[in-house]
Amino acid sequence: MPISRIAVGSPAEASQPDALKAALAEFISMLIFVFAGEGSGMAFSKLTDNGSTTPAGLVAAAIAHAFALFVAVSVAANISGGHVNPAVTFGAFLGGHITLLRSVLYWIAQLLGAVVACLLLKFSTGGLETAAFSLSSGVSVWNALVFEIVMTFGLVYTVYATALDPKKGDLGIIAPIAIGFIVGANILAGGAFDGASMNPAVSFGPAVVSWTWTGHWVYWLGPFVGAAIAAIVYELFFIHQTHEQLPVAEY
Repeated sequence: MPISRIAVGSPAEASQPDALKAALAEFISMLIFVFAGEGSGMAFSKLTDNGSTTPAGLVAAAIAHAFALFVAVSVAANISGGHVNPAVTFGAFLGGHITLLRSVLYWIAQLLGAVVACLLLKFSTGGLETAAFSLSSGVSVWNALVFEIVMTFGLVYTVYATALDPKKGDLGIIAPIAIGFIVGANILAGGAFDGASMNPAVSFGPAVVSWTWTGHWVYWLGPFVGAAIAAIVYELFFIHQTHEQLPVAEY
């Protein structure tokens, strides 16, 4: 079973140069991603004078997030694996591709990167609000939870198929593109309902800066459950049979 490959790691790992460099890469990539993604929403609000979201605005958000994530994953790929998402890191951890201690370093760096990006956005826009993720009218927390589980399942399954699978071959070259595309597509599907986060750090940054926590737990539980299901399914049915193991997720 894939869960048997879970590793805690050595305490010394937290101070190793390569682990610290990987955490820094995750911080920078998350900052790039959130600054562009959250910034696109703030730009839309400014252009429409805080008007309601339109289909064009949703498409713009999907494109901005897809492009930014493609870049963020690509620039960190050779250093940290380019997770740029605590849920992706959790999925890689469950499959034994990264230790728990390194995962914690990644999570801290990812959360800090999101917060710093939102603080920079608030400052550079003259104090405009970094809107926290929220549910649309008529959407319950349970509706949103299912949305986040399914969308994050698709994201982490894509990461496994294009980046973590040892048999990926040349498919690994297009991993950042595929990952960006699935996030953009999921935003088109779920953005009008719950904002389509799929990423606890992306939700955490705006929540901290705006200090808005209503329903925030959905944006943690949903992605982590979706990531866990994707990791277990892919490991069990498509990787476990090969008895191969990658020490660290590499895109």
